[in-house]
Amino acid sequence: MATTNFNLRRPNYVVIHHTAQDSVAQTLKTFTLPKTQVSAHYVIAQNGKIYHMLNDYYRAWHAGVGKWGNNQDLNSSSIGIELDNDGFTEFSALQIHSLLKLLGFLKEEYGIPQANFIGHSDLAPSRKVDPNKFFPWKTLAENGYGYWYDEEKIDRIKMAKDSLNSEEFPTALPKELLVPENFDPLLALRIIGYDISKPESAIQAFELHFLQNEPDGKLNDREIKILYNLVFKYL
Repeated sequence: MATTNFNLRRPNYVVIHHTAQDSVAQTLKTFTLPKTQVSAHYVIAQNGKIYHMLNDYYRAWHAGVGKWGNNQDLNSSSIGIELDNDGFTEFSALQIHSLLKLLGFLKEEYGIPQANFIGHSDLAPSRKVDPNKFFPWKTLAENGYGYWYDEEKIDRIKMAKDSLNSEEFPTALPKELLVPENFDPLLALRIIGYDISKPESAIQAFELHFLQNEPDGKLNDREIKILYNLVFKYL
């Protein structure tokens, strides 16, 4: 079984989706109908079975309109992976196990950088919310696919702005534990890769990925600390 919807391309990113359909069978059918104009390179069923729908060197039609960093055509440079999931439930252990094995192969085969494993919602924050809030981004990052913050450090990080209002503010904090007053969260989002032309949408995408809660598009101090940690850790 193979899809008919593709162009030629070179893979340097991996974009992860959930199908938001009723079954893997429905997804496979959708990707083999020319009229749907959508496709992906891989589909992973809840039982862990991997369907390779399209040669990795071909350009699938999965990302659509979006932007990550300076890249505005992710279809031309990414491999699309669809996970059979309705968008509201957790992903199965077998599914994630197969995903990790697949990501390991893709990373080694094409030299894909750790930073370039992202979600559909990351590149299209005003349009997409997949993969959903149950997706285990932390587990992926621990295996070298994408970023995650140092959870044990977040509560130790202080905001420099708070020093003016506290007599107990610690002195001589390491740079990694002190968010400077001139730290710009939107610039940090852009450095990570988010399109900040619509700031609220970019923040919501960040919250969905790294906080995995219901995003409100407003950064609180903890979220700013997470952003600072990500930039300090990786960039």
